[in-house]
Parts: sequence; structure tokens; C-alpha cells
Amino acid sequence: MRISLTAKIIASVVTVLIVTVIILGYTGTEAMKSVSIEEAIAEADRLGETIIRTTFYSMMENNKERLSQELTSISAQKHVEVIRIINKNGKITFSTSPFEIGTKLDKKAAACNMCHFDHRVLLKTSSMSRSRIFTSPHGHKILAIAKAIYNQPSCSNAACHQHPTDQRILGVLDVELSLEDMTLKVASYRNRVAFIGIVLVVAVIIAITFLTNKLVSRPLKQLLEHTERVAQGSLDTYLDIRSNDELGELAQAFNRMTHNLKKAREELEEWGRTLELRVEERTKEVEKMQVQLIRAEKMASLGEMAAGIAHEINNPLTGVLSFAYLVHDDPKLPEELKEDLQVIIDETQRCAKIVKGLLEFSRASVPQKKEVNLNELIESVTFILEQQSSFFNIELVKDLDPNIPKLYADPNQLSQVLMNIIINASHATPEGGRITIKTGVDHDEDSVFAEISDTGCGISDENLSRIFDPFFTTKSQGTGLGLAVSYGIVRNHGGSLDVWSEVGKGTTFIMRLPISDQEAAGNHNGGSGKSTVRSV
Repeated sequence: MRISLTAKIIASVVTVLIVTVIILGYTGTEAMKSVSIEEAIAEADRLGETIIRTTFYSMMENNKERLSQELTSISAQKHVEVIRIINKNGKITFSTSPFEIGTKLDKKAAACNMCHFDHRVLLKTSSMSRSRIFTSPHGHKILAIAKAIYNQPSCSNAACHQHPTDQRILGVLDVELSLEDMTLKVASYRNRVAFIGIVLVVAVIIAITFLTNKLVSRPLKQLLEHTERVAQGSLDTYLDIRSNDELGELAQAFNRMTHNLKKAREELEEWGRTLELRVEERTKEVEKMQVQLIRAEKMASLGEMAAGIAHEINNPLTGVLSFAYLVHDDPKLPEELKEDLQVIIDETQRCAKIVKGLLEFSRASVPQKKEVNLNELIESVTFILEQQSSFFNIELVKDLDPNIPKLYADPNQLSQVLMNIIINASHATPEGGRITIKTGVDHDEDSVFAEISDTGCGISDENLSRIFDPFFTTKSQGTGLGLAVSYGIVRNHGGSLDVWSEVGKGTTFIMRLPISDQEAAGNHNGGSGKSTVRSV
């Protein structure tokens, strides 16, 4: 069974309060009772003294009738129950209760305490020692006090009633007073204290309930609801508790904790998104590296094979071409055979060109590097190409950055790369098309780039992945070695050759060459070149 904190606080405070009220009420009632008894004893003592003075002459004259009248008159007062006179021998000589007259008291009786105590005769005792409280047969509380009647000189010398001079005490006046009014007052006081205590307890319960609910229960409920919302994942909640106490500080701590949790979750989500992007990028890089490794292994194998084939074919091909020229120039050759022989010569020359390309591809010669201005190389190459008829109906646009730094590269090999790419672009661009050459600096990769774009037919996805493979070409007259050789040259310079293409819109080649450590990059047998093939 769950007990609320408010109920526990109220129960604890009320328990302490009730115990306190009971203790205070009991001690207060007892104190009042004690004071009332002391006042009653003092009043009874004064009454006894008054009775003695009033009846002095009647007793001195031994006028029993007048003494009886006087004592009867005094006993008629409201609180007086019994008045009796006891002589020195313990005999009751007078009493407002007639049946007591003539009876004798034991010295151990309460009325004899003032004179006889522990077998000793006392001449003087306090009013408290001379008083006694008992319950009457009717159930009423009675206060009795005994007062000595001393032998006064006037009494011992009187002619009418002579007592010996050495007799100090003649008798005892015993007065019994009712304590009913005092009992009622004490009971009334006790009832008032109880009522006030109950009212106080109820008022305190109401006040504590209200204050606890306002200052403790409500903030704690808000804290609990806030905690549950946070546990369910809602981190946009805010606690509006502004009290300047521990609960207020706890609320602020909860708000800071929620803010930090939200921030941490956002950072984790962002980290997760970033991780996905990084994994995706890394996967693409791995795929690119795999493509490059496959291409490098393929080209290495093809290079070795091409070198062997070129050497084996080159010698017989040279002999065929030489003897074809000799036969062609022989005047004895009939004219009808010269045309056929010319076809042999042309095809042999074509084969020789292919063999030369194979040798160039297989050699992978080390670049002869020196300081080169890429813009100047482009100007030189385009000047030569613009003289060719295939460029007459194509717009050649140059957007060259004059602030690009010089490179440490082989100018002849870079010219060959530029020429291969630009010529291929012209073959793919129809009349009225445009070829754009742009240079600039890529600060992220610390490189200089040359971007060559055309508005030609574009390259399909199937062919795009194979354009750097040796002997792959879509042209009827091509050998398929131009881009393979260009790729090898750029790789040997520590750069990269990327291509984007969209069928029907055109193709873009981007050649990147590193700016920093150019000379060192060229002394490691080609560096760490790379290429990227992409389609749009």
C-alpha cells in the first residue's frame, strides 16, 4: 500500500503535536490542581483562625450553647462541611455532626497529626502537614485541616475557666471543607485545555495539509511527472518551480539534466547520421580503390602482354613494310597491282601505329619534370588543335585562372593528356557544340585542376566504367589506347583523372595535379595516382 509523503508528514507532525498537547495539558491541569489545593488549604487555615477568634470568648466562658450557635452559624457557609473541636485527650467535645460528640479519636488519626507525629508531640506544624484530603461517602472530595487551640494567658488566668500555665495546647479545631467547586474548576480547565488542544490539532492539520500540498506535494508531483516524461523520451519539457529552497534547486538541476540529455541525444543522432555518411563515403572510397586496384592489375598485365606482343610483331611488321615499299617503287610492277600494294602499305602503317601505341602504353616512362604553367600548356595545345578542320565548327571556350601556381611536371606528357581528352571531346561534339576548358585551385585537396567539358552525346553507364581500359573504344578508327595512356601519365604525376557524363548532355573530364611536394611525388615511380569514373 502506497502512503503519500504528505500523509507521512501530517501523521508525524500531528503525533508530535498530540503528545505535546497531552503533556502540556496534563502538567497544566496538575499545576492548577496543586495551586487550587494550596489556596484551599490557606483559605481553610484562615477560616480556622477566624473560628478560633470568633469563639474565643465563648470557649473562655465555657458557654457551650453560644459556642454551638457560633459554630453552627459558621458551618452554614457554602463550602463548610463539618466543624469539630477535639480536646487534648482526643475526645470530640463539639461537632456540627451531633453523632460525633463524645467520641474519642486515636492519636494516629489524621486530625492528630499536628500534635502527635512519630510518638513526638509537636507544638508547631505547617498548614500542609495539618491538612488532609479524602473522599466522603457521597463521593465528594473533602479538605480537612486541624488547627491548634493554644493556652493563651488570658485563658489560663481566667477565673471562670482556669487551665494550667504549662499546658500549651488546650485542644484542636478540625474543619472540613468541600472541594467540589475546585474539582469542577479543575475539570472545566481540563476540558478547556482538551478543547483548545483539539482545535489546535485540527487547525495545525489543516495548515500543514495546505502548506505541504503547496510547498512539497505539488512540486514533487511536478518533478515526478517530469521524470516520467523524460523516462518516456520527451526531453522538451521544462519544470517551472521557482521557490528559493531545496525543491527549487532540485527543479533547476532537473532542467539542466534534461537539457544536457537532449543535447547528448542530438549529438548522438548527429553522430549517427554523420557515421552513416562516413560509412557510405568510406564504402565508395573502398569501391573506388577496388576498381583502381583491378584496373592497375589489369593494366599491368596488359602492359606486359602488350610489350611482348609489340616486340614480337614489330620486327616482321617492319620487314613487311620495307619490302612493300621496295615492291611499290619497282618500275616493273604493273600499274594494276600498285593500288593493291598501296592498301598493304596503309594497313601495315596502321599496324605499326598500333604497335607504337602498345610500346608507349607498356613503357610507362618516368616523367621528365620541370616547372610548368598549366595555362600555357593549354594555350599551346589549343592553338595547334584550332588549326584542324574538326574544330572549325566547334566553339572552344577557355576560362583559365591566372593565379594558379606552377606545377612540377613533364610538359610533353601533360600536353599529350590534354590533347587526347580535347580531341575525344571534339569527336563527341556535333557541329555548333561547345568545349569548355577551365582551370583553378582546389584548396581542399591542395591541387590544381583542369576541367574539360563538352556538349556532346555523353557516355552510357555501361561504357563509362571501361573508358580507361586499353583497346576499348567506341570509334571505328580508334585504337582505344589514348585514355589508358593519359590515365597512366596522370597517375605517374601523383594526380587523379575523374569523369562525369550524362547521355545526351555531355561529358566532363577533370585532371587534378598536386601542388605541394611535386618533385618528391615524381621520384616514387609514378606516385599514388587515382581515377574516378562517375555518370549522371
